[in-house]
Amino acid sequence: MSPSDVPGAPIWIELYTEDTQAAAAFYGELFGWTTVEGGPAYGGYVTFQRNGEPVAGLMRNDGTTGGLNSWSVYLESNDVADTVGMAEANGGEIEIEPMQVGELGHMAFVTDPSGARVGVWQPLEHRGFAARAEDGAPGWFELLASDYDAVIPFYRNVFGWDTHTMSDIPEFRYTTLGKDEEALAGIMDATGFLGARPSHWQFYVQVADTDDAVLRAISAGASQLVPIDETPYGRLASLADPAGVPFMLMGPNQAAPGE
Repeated sequence: MSPSDVPGAPIWIELYTEDTQAAAAFYGELFGWTTVEGGPAYGGYVTFQRNGEPVAGLMRNDGTTGGLNSWSVYLESNDVADTVGMAEANGGEIEIEPMQVGELGHMAFVTDPSGARVGVWQPLEHRGFAARAEDGAPGWFELLASDYDAVIPFYRNVFGWDTHTMSDIPEFRYTTLGKDEEALAGIMDATGFLGARPSHWQFYVQVADTDDAVLRAISAGASQLVPIDETPYGRLASLADPAGVPFMLMGPNQAAPGE
């Protein structure tokens, strides 16, 4: 499944971490990703590749910005400056002002009204990840929000999301970008389980076998954060890589005995 050109759709994922060599080795072993270095002109930025095509970014956290090691999600924009202006007008804040990244594109970072940090990418030569919903590629993206009612109009107004309510019962409130099989991302009301954790974007990397991937990740130095969860949307796992950065996996549910 190829990435969508829908404005506001997830377009890129990026790991910010102190030891980029260790990260490249870990994710390379787990997902089969290879790396290509961008050189001094791009500050040593590294691109993870899947089957020779871009799938994610890797940037060294040198400690100068005070940022935490983390994965980030970027949403597509037709005009970064306009998107950032709309973010401010709709209760968000600018974290990184718009800037051009060579001939690759334009970027910025904003926080939404719930405090979740999200990247903005206006593509030029760099069109984002080359695949999604395939093994070794991002399979799903979602925002865990502490202010569900505020963030839905934010993403609608700022990024042009076509939102659809998937569920609106007290136990499970969820809105998607796009509808049903065409959905590209989701927003979950996470007030019941976030606790002290801030609102945040997360994504799932699709794998052929969640249990096998978890075992291989742990043997390579990862830690499992919660037990594997079998859901109507697949078998989900939450882990932290050897540097402590959380990441998620999704794979098919296990067949019942006799099937």
